[in-house]
Amino acid sequence: MKKQKAFIYKCSSCGHEEPKWLGRCPECGEWNTLTETSFQKNSSKKEPRLAAQTLPLAAVDPMEGSRIESGIGELDRVLGGGIMKRSSILVGGEPGIGKSTLLLQIAAAALTKGRILYVSGEESAGQLRLRADRLGLNADRSLMERIEILCTGNLDEIELVLNNVNPVLVLIDSAQTLFSEDASMQASRAVSGTVNQMKFCSFELISWVKEHDAALFLTAHVTKEGIISGPKTLEHMVDTVLYFEQNDRTSGLNGAVDCRFLRAAKNRFGSVDEIGIFTMGEKGLSQIEDTGRMFLVKRTETNTSLLPPGVAIAAVLEGSRTILVEIQALTIPAKGSISRVFSDKIDSGRVSRISAVLEKHLNKQMNHSGAGQDSSNEPEKVRFPGIRLSDQDLYVNVAGGIRITEVGVELALACALYSARMGLSLPANLAIAGELSLTGEIRPIHRLSGRVKTAANLGFASFLGPASDQQLQGLRSAKDINSAIKLFFNK
Repeated sequence: MKKQKAFIYKCSSCGHEEPKWLGRCPECGEWNTLTETSFQKNSSKKEPRLAAQTLPLAAVDPMEGSRIESGIGELDRVLGGGIMKRSSILVGGEPGIGKSTLLLQIAAAALTKGRILYVSGEESAGQLRLRADRLGLNADRSLMERIEILCTGNLDEIELVLNNVNPVLVLIDSAQTLFSEDASMQASRAVSGTVNQMKFCSFELISWVKEHDAALFLTAHVTKEGIISGPKTLEHMVDTVLYFEQNDRTSGLNGAVDCRFLRAAKNRFGSVDEIGIFTMGEKGLSQIEDTGRMFLVKRTETNTSLLPPGVAIAAVLEGSRTILVEIQALTIPAKGSISRVFSDKIDSGRVSRISAVLEKHLNKQMNHSGAGQDSSNEPEKVRFPGIRLSDQDLYVNVAGGIRITEVGVELALACALYSARMGLSLPANLAIAGELSLTGEIRPIHRLSGRVKTAANLGFASFLGPASDQQLQGLRSAKDINSAIKLFFNK
């Protein structure tokens, strides 16, 4: 059979191919990584391939889409009800946040009779056993026996063990430690952590679990910007992307609590609105199902009927549950000609928009004549409680370090900014929720009745929000920001 020889230049870092040599790879930006590689080009016609077999949708077994309960309620909440079979889940987080601890607890708590394979390229078997003993997993002998440990990052060794053990749950710690000689130009240059290695190894593992009715967990490091390190293609290949976040120590009613938040940035089998809340302790991660007053600051002042100026309590939705959080605002004169917004837990663009709505719709003068007054008299000027925020630097924080993205926080944010600018306090038993439009109107929000009920159960007698068709006890409705400010601020 006649063959033709050809040469290409392939990047040893990312696998990018070029027809001619370049000093810098245009794909990954690495220098002097393009090496000459020969390949055989077959000039004869290709042999016909077998046609792929189709399957009617009605013939698919519904049990193929069943889930495995992880045994951790907060994780199941974020995943949408459990671990979907034949799915791949990528967990990203900062170093030391608890990714390895979470994977080991999943291996111990998963409600399945099958075998579980834990692959670690970062820790030895002895270190994993010490971690398991610290978490209290050694109390159950049968539990320890079903967890198989493999300490390597070599993909060939991992695949060999996968075929021998045939686990129902595969846990890889981490994606940056995987490597394969097949993904490298030379065996001596099979370095883990490169773009090409992560893509190739992850794809092979994802393909294996889909063919063998298993599920895959992959951990990954994050960059200083907070995004998963490595190729963005990795997030497209997996079915679910989870981010593990850590807050500063939450000073709640029960003292300092080290909270961890698990969020879904992508989920093909569930919602991305749910979050899981954990605390880190000596026994590992403990889930918190009832947040209650966890994100509310404990205060020991004698007068607890009023909050400090600049503070408002917001009832926000995180998935299917209501969480009460404390919004803190501070305004000071701008140090330069341009005012700035400092806010990392609430989007700074949202803070700027709410401050613009306050300045526009509260700085109004209305002229009217009193009933029975002489028309020749000067009309009486009535000033709404206006504020000026365009010359102020705005600082906004959420106590407890939780990041808020829900629109229901906007009315509480507006009240906090007004309270900080005017030096006026809100009642301590008041919870607030509502969406604020550019015209100053308070728009309806989802599950208002559930927010009011949760706030009432926690001792909040008053609730400020949009008008509702239902009769909700304690609800003080307002149609716009002017009427909301008049309800609870002394002018």
